[in-house]
Amino acid sequence: MKSNFFLRVIIAVLMFFYSFSLCAAPVKEKDALHWADEKGRLLLETFQIKDLNTRYSELDKLLLSNVDLDYISQFIIGKYWKTMTDEQKIKYQDIFKRYALGTYKRFPLDFADSITYKLGSAQNDGEFTLVSAVVNVSLDPSQPPQDFLLQFRIWQKDGKILLVDIKLAESSLILSYRSKFYEMIASLDGEMEWFLEDLEAQTISIERSNLRQLGRL
Repeated sequence: MKSNFFLRVIIAVLMFFYSFSLCAAPVKEKDALHWADEKGRLLLETFQIKDLNTRYSELDKLLLSNVDLDYISQFIIGKYWKTMTDEQKIKYQDIFKRYALGTYKRFPLDFADSITYKLGSAQNDGEFTLVSAVVNVSLDPSQPPQDFLLQFRIWQKDGKILLVDIKLAESSLILSYRSKFYEMIASLDGEMEWFLEDLEAQTISIERSNLRQLGRL
C-alpha cells in the first residue's frame, strides 16, 4: 500500500525532471548524468523549504523550466491530437500545464527529508536518453528503507535538456496519464470539447484545493 502511495507521489512530484521539435536529439551520456545529478540535488534541496508557498513556487519554476510539457501533453492525448481544432489544441495545452502544476501539490512530502538517490548509467534510446537511478526512501520509521529503481527519459531540444518521461519499476508517467485521458475521452464518446470542459473542471477543483491548503481561500 505504501509502495503504491510512493509510486503516485514520485510520478507527480518528479515530473519536473521531465513542443515536440525536429531539433530534439538524445543527450550525451556524460551530459545526461550531470543533468540528472544537478537537478536531483536541486529538487531535494527544494523539498526542504519549510514555507509551503515558497516551496511550491520554486517547484513550479523547476517543472516549467525542466519538463517538456508541450511534448508530454501531445503524447498523452495521442491519436486524439489530430482530431482537435487549432483552438482546442491551444486550450488543451494551457489547461494541461495548469493540471500538471496542480497535481503534484496534492501529495504530502513529509518523508522528503528521508529520500536519497544514486545515479546509475545513461544510454541512448532512439531520440531519447535513459538515465537510471536508485531512490532510497523510508516510508515507515518502523521498517527499513526501501530502494526503488527509476528511469528518466530526457532529450535535448534547441540546446536545452528536458525531461519527457519518468518510469518507476514498470510504471511510466506518460503512459499512465495517456490511459487516464483515453478513458475520460471514451466515456464522453470522443467529444473533445466535452473532454476539455471536464479536464478544466478537474483542474479548477485541484487549484482550489491547493489554495485552501495554502490558506489563500
